[in-house]
Amino acid sequence: MGRKVTVAACALNQWALDFQGNLQRILKSIEIAKRKGARYRLGPELEIWPVLHRNVRYNCRVIFLNRRILLIRPKMALANEGNYRELRWFTLWSRSRQTEEYFLPRMIQDVTKQETVPFGDAVLATRDTCIGSEICEELWTPHSPHVDMGLDGVEIFTNASGSHHVLRKAHARVDLVTMATTKNGGIYLLANQKGCDGDRLYYDGCALIAMNGHIFAQGSQFSLDDVEVLTATLDLEDVRSYRAEISSRNLAASRVSPYPRVKVDFALSCREDLLEPPSEPVEWMYHSPAEEISLGPACWLWDFLRRSRQAGFFLPLSGGVDSAATACLVYSMCRQVCEAVRNGNQEVLADVRAIVDQLSYTPQDPRDLCGRLLTTCYMASENSSQETCDRAKELAQQIGSHHIGLNIDPAVTAVVGIFSLVTGKRPLFAAHGGSSRENLALQNVQARLRMVLAYLFAQLSLWARGARGGLLVLGSANVDESLLGYLTKYDCSSADINPIGGISKTDLKAFVHFCMEHFQLPALQRILAAPATAELEPLTDGQVSQTDEEDMGMTYAELSVYGRLRKIAKAGPYSMFCKLVNMWKDVCSPRQVADKVRQFFSKYAMNRHKMTTLTPAYHAESYSPDDNRFDLRPFLYNSSWPWQFRCIEDQVHQLESRGPQDLDGVD
Repeated sequence: MGRKVTVAACALNQWALDFQGNLQRILKSIEIAKRKGARYRLGPELEIWPVLHRNVRYNCRVIFLNRRILLIRPKMALANEGNYRELRWFTLWSRSRQTEEYFLPRMIQDVTKQETVPFGDAVLATRDTCIGSEICEELWTPHSPHVDMGLDGVEIFTNASGSHHVLRKAHARVDLVTMATTKNGGIYLLANQKGCDGDRLYYDGCALIAMNGHIFAQGSQFSLDDVEVLTATLDLEDVRSYRAEISSRNLAASRVSPYPRVKVDFALSCREDLLEPPSEPVEWMYHSPAEEISLGPACWLWDFLRRSRQAGFFLPLSGGVDSAATACLVYSMCRQVCEAVRNGNQEVLADVRAIVDQLSYTPQDPRDLCGRLLTTCYMASENSSQETCDRAKELAQQIGSHHIGLNIDPAVTAVVGIFSLVTGKRPLFAAHGGSSRENLALQNVQARLRMVLAYLFAQLSLWARGARGGLLVLGSANVDESLLGYLTKYDCSSADINPIGGISKTDLKAFVHFCMEHFQLPALQRILAAPATAELEPLTDGQVSQTDEEDMGMTYAELSVYGRLRKIAKAGPYSMFCKLVNMWKDVCSPRQVADKVRQFFSKYAMNRHKMTTLTPAYHAESYSPDDNRFDLRPFLYNSSWPWQFRCIEDQVHQLESRGPQDLDGVD
């Protein structure tokens, strides 16, 4: 018969400039694909290196068969927004359906025995089917190449992707592939990078194989396996019969401009395949956002730890939700490491033995592993309550971390004493009669000294315990606090990496609740029930008198709304007011909305400079304020926003003069 094809899509944890490691992972994936009977294997984007053609650098797919290059297909749409700056490194191929000769470097000629190969926008015609290539971003463009390729008879689409994780994004990727093959028919393979890219992104795998609008193979979204290969056996006749029934598609196909075809003397199917069982459709399994948080940042932490060759993590644990969430992520990482070892992952076992410096160690209990990898520290001051101290200690006991308790008051007294000695002035907290400037300065001294102590203990605490190595300092500022600048510059938010820096307070609370139930950590119940507080001002009768939302003048839920409007909708003060006056018309008057918008933008502008020193954080949210890679806007604004605030005030006066009954017509 000769119509069934077995194809493979891979997810590989490639690492920039790790040429030997990258090669080994590629070879391993090829071996697995062959062992599973695949006749075509697809890897992720840029799994080897770019191609220089006529002194221009291109991001390409290089398609091989039996030591010969069949086609070099350059990328035709480059990602150049958000986290990506592809135009800085590559040029897109703009000559649709055209090819040129590419002269191979001599060292490649020695291997392939070819002098030139086709380079450009073409498809492969095998003895039994036609194969076309897309590269990552091209799937997301308004008119993707697979549309015209499918109309021109391409039956198998292959997409080599480098697509990063963002909370709630997986459905978009799956929908794009299923809709592509629903409208046009065909088989679609998507391979993806996985793991930490050596920066803020985590690539989340999710390799897949689809046909005619259905998923036939789903790869894991989060995994410690460096190599994952999925295969599916599909019937080409199913594609042909599906397409034959779509008359609108066939009419469009009769008018499409043809692609250059590279003829390949090879068949993906075998002659005798009648008894070969085809793959069955599967239902895509999505993680909840809380599950995504428990898995993605934990995998990112593991990659960062093993590749940085450090001996573990140091975390200032305050007894609040944010630092508790970071501790839970390390504990989740330990759970995944133990599970991977139980499943026979020798690479993970070798890595964990190298990290703990014990060649005979085999992790079985996540609490035991957490005690070896995570040092937590409660840094008390005279403004700390016994409740937060107890909550931190209880959580540390339940996850098994090595916990330290210390008091920073001697250091605070010494630093403030130096200032008083030089100036003859002694600053006071507002509760003791001091000004707002004094009050803020005294809070910042505490926060910054905690950062100094965190790095001291990260460098020397293992030395003091007779162990080798140093620790990576973990930060715990969430995305909402960073957006507003509700943090002290160079305080405990300053760390080596921050696994929650791209996650909202709302999502963090849901994640902590998830951990409480699924990881059996009852200490988290008290942490969730407590009000968020920095504990930098004096206590009142031994009780916390300072809360985060009162300090900020807005709720975390409101901050999430501001963040999405500012980054995603690109809203300035007046635009944000116009949107919120409708969104919040049932709970706020126009005057109240105006006051909230003015307060947010004033603080946003005054604190924007803090974005330049944010700790590198796991990118998980579409309104991250990280100005290094994602939110490339000025860090010096006119914080009085004179024109914008005047426009808001004019609009408020108009609305108030019209009365509340007319608000439904606001545009």
